[in-house]
Amino acid sequence: MKIISAKYLTSVTQKEKLLTDEVSEFAFVGRSNVGKSSIINNLVGIKGLAKASSTPGLTKMINYFEVNGGQLRFVDLPGYGYHKAGKKSEKMWAELIEQYLLHSEQLKTVFMLVDCRIVPTEDDLIMRDFLVQTGRNFMIIATKCDKLSQQKQRLSKKQIADRLKVRQEAIVMHSSQTSQGKEQILTYIENCL
Repeated sequence: MKIISAKYLTSVTQKEKLLTDEVSEFAFVGRSNVGKSSIINNLVGIKGLAKASSTPGLTKMINYFEVNGGQLRFVDLPGYGYHKAGKKSEKMWAELIEQYLLHSEQLKTVFMLVDCRIVPTEDDLIMRDFLVQTGRNFMIIATKCDKLSQQKQRLSKKQIADRLKVRQEAIVMHSSQTSQGKEQILTYIENCL
């Protein structure tokens, strides 16, 4: 798939404002600071389109990005697992993510991001279980793989697969710096449309 255009569409903080139309969506979810904004920017080829919060754990909106003139959308979900904002805010964001994942009829796939240098956390396991229980299609993307040698990438992939109880083939190693994994993800998206 070739992405020829992308632009920021809107941000929502309330479940009543979630977009409900016929446009296919691909959501990105993961721990705070795992690289959701970086992967979106890498896939669309526009630096700075998706903006990372300067303080991990404070991105509290669901951000929508229109891709290829409205052919599809990327959806950047708030990060989880970082408690800087306090329990009340964290609960509100968790409910917003849950509402989106449970009720979005146009959601094709959830890209669950994990840092390839870190063993998946308890929060990652909870998200994986939630996606399985709700029957959502999902793909694991191991980010920041340029930080590891090829040998360490293979070891990381095995550790992630074992911890999250998925096949190694279901994990894509990605780097926003080198674009490793980019074509694999774009081909997958194209096949979902």
